Amino acid sequence: MKSLIILLASLLYSAWTLAAIDTYSFTSPEQEQQYRDITHGLRCPKCQNNSIADSNAMIAADMRLKVYELLQQGQTPAQITDYMVARYGHFVTYNPPLEASTLVLWLGPLLFVVGGGMVIVLRSRRRRDTAPLNADEQARLAALLGHQEKKP
Repeated sequence: MKSLIILLASLLYSAWTLAAIDTYSFTSPEQEQQYRDITHGLRCPKCQNNSIADSNAMIAADMRLKVYELLQQGQTPAQITDYMVARYGHFVTYNPPLEASTLVLWLGPLLFVVGGGMVIVLRSRRRRDTAPLNADEQARLAALLGHQEKKP
């Protein structure tokens, strides 16, 4: 029974080795380099922090295949990037152009920094606005501090 479980487990783990790996044949080393440059320059819509070259998502695999097909058709890297932007939006490029539709992408980080700075400034001002202790409060504080020093 133990042997059967080990056999089934090894078959399960070995099934992962059958996963597909992208293998494309290019007509020239320049075309291969263009493919690499394009796939490293496009962001995966699912992963968002990886390029389609580094992502294992299915949409990234589809995008890599489409880049390969478009390169084989003789399209330039700019045409391929334009195709991907038309299909997936400016988010797929790491440097979207400054337009009304991409203004949030450009100003978003700046707004977060400014907002965070404002929160820090307002919180620090609030702490400075404390009123000084009156005579009764100072006497009570001195008594409490004096009382605590005698305990140890």
